[in-house]
Amino acid sequence: MSVNRIIGEKVKGLRETKNLSVEEVAERSGLSEIQILRIERNEELPSLAPLIRIARVLGVRLGTFLDDQQELGPVICRGKSISEESGIRFSNNAGTEHRNMSYHALSQDKSGRHMEPFLIDVRPHEEADFVLSTHEGEEFIFVLEGVVEINYGKDTHVLEEGDSIYYDSIVAHHVHAGNGRPARILGIVYTPY
Repeated sequence: MSVNRIIGEKVKGLRETKNLSVEEVAERSGLSEIQILRIERNEELPSLAPLIRIARVLGVRLGTFLDDQQELGPVICRGKSISEESGIRFSNNAGTEHRNMSYHALSQDKSGRHMEPFLIDVRPHEEADFVLSTHEGEEFIFVLEGVVEINYGKDTHVLEEGDSIYYDSIVAHHVHAGNGRPARILGIVYTPY
């Protein structure tokens, strides 16, 4: 079963467990009913921001949608386990491109966590029409390979291998590959719940 399919089933299951209708989740999250249904039906996930909003409405961590087990001790993620198939593909709100970021969860089995660390493969795309994202919380990005451009508010920051940035997610932002080449980043997302 694909990870995207698991996410859709968990969103729907949690919504139903809390006796919330699609309409109620849409109203409380600020998302459209169509977006909620697309996520529940396991169609392409638009970006992390809608999942963060849904998690907030449901009173769960973002990672709840990725959790498979509940480990109380340390969780080790072996590099060998990270592959194209193990990732979750999101768009980063770049025009019509819907598969330009693959997120590989690095702590999905850790219960009670407050951070969501991901290894993220960022693919280049030709469109420069970016829709900036906002959500509660903070993000940390460390560039492992390539060049990444980050629009943050009115500024654009170019990060190269070894560079990092830490910012408040409530400020409109967008992360994309620079130079027209793929990049790989370590991203850590904190969202209060």
